[in-house]
Amino acid sequence: MKERVVDINSDMGESFGVFRIGEDAELMRSVSSANVACGFHAGDPSVMLRTVGLAQEAGVGVGAHPGFPDRVGFGRRNLALSPDEAYSDTLYQIGALAAFCRAAGVDLQHVKPHGQLNNMAVRDAELARAIAQAVRDFREDLILISYGGELTLAAERLGVRVAHEVYADRAYNADRTLLSRSIPGSVLHDPELVVERAVRMVLDGGVHALSGEWIELQADTICVHSDTPGAASLASRLRARLAKAQIEVRPLAQFLA
Repeated sequence: MKERVVDINSDMGESFGVFRIGEDAELMRSVSSANVACGFHAGDPSVMLRTVGLAQEAGVGVGAHPGFPDRVGFGRRNLALSPDEAYSDTLYQIGALAAFCRAAGVDLQHVKPHGQLNNMAVRDAELARAIAQAVRDFREDLILISYGGELTLAAERLGVRVAHEVYADRAYNADRTLLSRSIPGSVLHDPELVVERAVRMVLDGGVHALSGEWIELQADTICVHSDTPGAASLASRLRARLAKAQIEVRPLAQFLA
């Protein structure tokens, strides 16, 4: 039987000052990779330091989670950045997190764009190229987490390693993009449905779009949103269900070629 391995990633370090967001310490027990906010859409230096430390203690892979400079909108609003701005903003944020990783003796494993920076890069070839170039210019062996489209294509053209991401709690369009959060039904809330759907994505290599059409998806990593109510419990249930299906969970760097 072919070995089945997958990563579970979650966006973390999104607290700021006295404001606390997410269940980072609890989530670290079940995920294998943490996407750490780098101070633009969320996070601050103290939170970044603490989050890297939590990941180190749990043996969780650490990645930069660059986003738009948009605290008010939590990085979920469209901003009109030029490719040069997107490149420099991404490079800046990767470098900021890398400093905390270096201080802790932790290897920076990956980069995953946040929110609308991510969603826009899936459709915008120039934005995608700028992000992928920043990743490659920082370090050629970094992994870029992408859920498809132009961002995956840009990374592949530049020789950047890609971890193909799936979202068990999000509805998909037939073109493999995510249904906008503004549309009812875009986010799935039933934990049992989400967990079972994630396992089927890994085993079957795809999912049904909202239209009912079957779309093929490669599942290297499964995203669990940390700001979803009960995220830590959901991640724990997912990990247990993957183990039952004989699917091993490991950080990306341990199995991605």
